[in-house]
Amino acid sequence: MPSLQNRIENAALRVFYPLFVTLRHPRPPKGPMLDLSKFTLVFEDDFSDSSLSKWTPRLSGSGKASDIRKGGFWSPEQAFVQDGNLHIRTEWRDDGPCGAGYYAGCLDTSTTYLQTYGYFECRCILPAAEGMWSAFWLQSPRVGKGVPAAKGMEIDVFESPLYRRKGNNAIITSNLHYNGYGPEHRFQNVGFFIADDPYRKFNTYGVEWNEREYIFYINGRETARSSFAGVSQGEEFLLLSTEVDGTRGMPAHGWSGNIRENPAGVLPVDFVVDYVRAYQYNDKL
Repeated sequence: MPSLQNRIENAALRVFYPLFVTLRHPRPPKGPMLDLSKFTLVFEDDFSDSSLSKWTPRLSGSGKASDIRKGGFWSPEQAFVQDGNLHIRTEWRDDGPCGAGYYAGCLDTSTTYLQTYGYFECRCILPAAEGMWSAFWLQSPRVGKGVPAAKGMEIDVFESPLYRRKGNNAIITSNLHYNGYGPEHRFQNVGFFIADDPYRKFNTYGVEWNEREYIFYINGRETARSSFAGVSQGEEFLLLSTEVDGTRGMPAHGWSGNIRENPAGVLPVDFVVDYVRAYQYNDKL
């Protein structure tokens, strides 16, 4: 049975997030265009290598309880290269390594690549289904209870939980988190922003991270800035993920809805990534 804290969190997200999104007035990018001339490309994966050698599965897929991720499971075989793109597939599996359930995946560069400051970008198509969301994010190895933001921040360049939203659902959200993930957890919703038909078209999502602030972008145009709680000053690694809403491996209603409410034939569905790039400031090289 989900813990009281998890039940409260899910109830709050179910009730307040649709209202929160409406009140925040999702908006298209309207800020200045990104100036790439001040950066040098230092990391790139265009997924021409099917081995995914630059990435490590976030969880093992060994069938242990630790492989539970919210309402489903993360397993390495859900991430694969096809036609020159990374696919992270979400699907129901009767015979998964953790038994029957919904499976998705997460890859990170925690053992292969970390960076402090710069510009980080992902070009992708979002998975078109309710009850799940994809993300491109950065995380410090030191994120945890009692760790201040300057020592380790989770930087969510984008998350895509709003496929089920009526009307315009072409919306992503950017967020910042620190101080672990328990009762002491602190976060800022940077905003909700409109992309260009993101469930059918490739869009780019990026963040510029410097000593003063984070600057978020969609398709090279600025959406928002934040220096919430003090900017992270240490190395962070990159992550690509898809998650199923719920708790303890069981789907449930949350901020993205419920995966069980998708029409027949919608699943499996893929988060498709064309490339991931990281740039460093020229004066830092």
